[in-house]
Parts: sequence; C-alpha cells; structure tokens
Amino acid sequence: MGKKGEKKHLKRKPAPKFWPIHRKEKIWTVKPKPGPHPISNCIPLLLLIRETLGFAKTRKEARTIISQEKIMVDGKIRREELFPVGLMDVVSIPDLKKTYRVLTSEKGLVLHPVEKEEAEIKLCRIENKNFVNGGQLQLNLHDGRNVMVQVKDPAKPEEDIYKTLDTLKINIPAQEIAGHIKLAKGAQVMIIGGKNVGKYGKIVTTEEKTNQEHRNSLVTVEDADGKRFQTIMDLIFVVGDTKPAISLTKETS
Repeated sequence: MGKKGEKKHLKRKPAPKFWPIHRKEKIWTVKPKPGPHPISNCIPLLLLIRETLGFAKTRKEARTIISQEKIMVDGKIRREELFPVGLMDVVSIPDLKKTYRVLTSEKGLVLHPVEKEEAEIKLCRIENKNFVNGGQLQLNLHDGRNVMVQVKDPAKPEEDIYKTLDTLKINIPAQEIAGHIKLAKGAQVMIIGGKNVGKYGKIVTTEEKTNQEHRNSLVTVEDADGKRFQTIMDLIFVVGDTKPAISLTKETS
C-alpha cells in the first residue's frame, strides 16, 4: 500500500533542539499536530505542561490537566495535548492565575511570565496580504490567522497602511486589531532566527538592493549596550516603535 499522509510519530533525536526533553533516555517523543506554527518553531502543549512548567510527571497526568480545560492559548481553551504553541502565543492557567508569553532566546522558544493586563495583547507579524472581493484587505499573520480590513478604494495605495513584515497588536480573545507597528528605522525588534536569535535591539539601517526580495534585505540592529549586528529582514520581528510594546526576556534601549 502507498503512504497515507504524514507520520504521526517523531524520534527524540531529530526533534527541535530547544524542546526540553532528554535525547537518549527514550527513542520516541510526541509530535505536534498541524496548526498555526510549523514543527520547527513550536512546542506541543503536552511538553509545556509536563517538562517546561512541571505541572505533571507523566503524559497521562498532563493529558488530564489539558482535557479538564485548565489551559488557554490566546484566550481560547485548548483540549488537544498535541496543539502546537509558538512564537508570541499567550499561555494562561486561570486556576493558578499565571500567564506566559512565548518568546525567543539564544536556546530557542521560552516561556516568559507576563501580567494579566499585558496578556490581553498579542503581537502578530504580517507575512502576506492581498485584496479580496468586497474591497477588503486580507492580512495573513505569522500564527496562521487572517485578519480582514475594510478599504474604501483598493486602487488608492494611501489607504493601505499595512506592509509585509509590519506587526499588528491583536486583542485577545476578541481577535481585533488594537494597533499597528511599522518596520522602520528606530523600531524595536527581536531576532527570531539565525546566529543572533534571541537578541533584541533597534533598527539602525536597512540595505535594499535592486531585484532583491524585501525579506532578504540586510538590516543592522543595535542592542541596549551599543553593540551592532546584522541579519536579514525575514529574521526580525518588530516589537515596538521607540520602546517595546511588551515585556521581554531582557530589556532593550
């Protein structure tokens, strides 16, 4: 018989390096189900509950906690133990009055504790956009969601203020746009990939060349200590205008 879809299992050795699992104690680990984040940039909800937060010792205990509707992601109750949790997702445990935001670090994705007020905002990067019937602008965000914006006249570019790789502030759980942060000089950014992953700073300069894709343009970022490093636009995530709109794992200038 032919192959029927993707494999439902995953060995520990090829799993993302930032997953908090022992590589040699056992052979297999859980594989996240298809969802808003790719497997390379997410962690299954089960591993967050059991390994990262330590709320359970076994998979059965973690599954029980999740099935009892005690875990929320972006303001919605998640009952699937293999749900993929990724960058900027807000994980809440109402019974314990604890809330975390998923951020990047030098080792990969980490949980960063946040206050209740801050947990009502999520930052989403615009990955793509297009106009649909009815004069609406559809914004495709990094976490798989699509946001519709009404535009009176699609032919007028001044009405389209949203650019690819800009960031939107989204209210959760209402899922409404609460703000717009442009990718521009002086903006606060977070590096989400490459050798500088996990670093924060402000954009100093951008270098765009003719016939070069916007995402591959070179960006110079300066951190709070005045150190500068370079990366490409596709590996930065705007988190604020002159200062970060959310709390980060370490302060920026």
